[in-house]
Amino acid sequence: MGLKRKQMLMREKGYFEHKLKDRRSFLSGKGIKSPQADKDTLVRKLQADIRAVNNRLRVIADNEKRTEEMAKIKQERAAAPQKEQEGGRGEKP
Repeated sequence: MGLKRKQMLMREKGYFEHKLKDRRSFLSGKGIKSPQADKDTLVRKLQADIRAVNNRLRVIADNEKRTEEMAKIKQERAAAPQKEQEGGRGEKP
């Protein structure tokens, strides 16, 4: 998952958060309090969309972290001196 995917998900999350804020302000304008507003179907859907995007972003962050760790391990292995082969099959006494 590249950088473009992460940027797209961040824009999507901002869009959903903006829509959620607009919906809550609309409901408060109608006189609906917070506990009832949380039961509104559009509010619940937008919250679910935000949770889904957060999960996707978390997976991308985990993959990036794992990639960095693997690169670090590779670099350490390359820097370490190579062991000499002892008692290989090709050797005969």
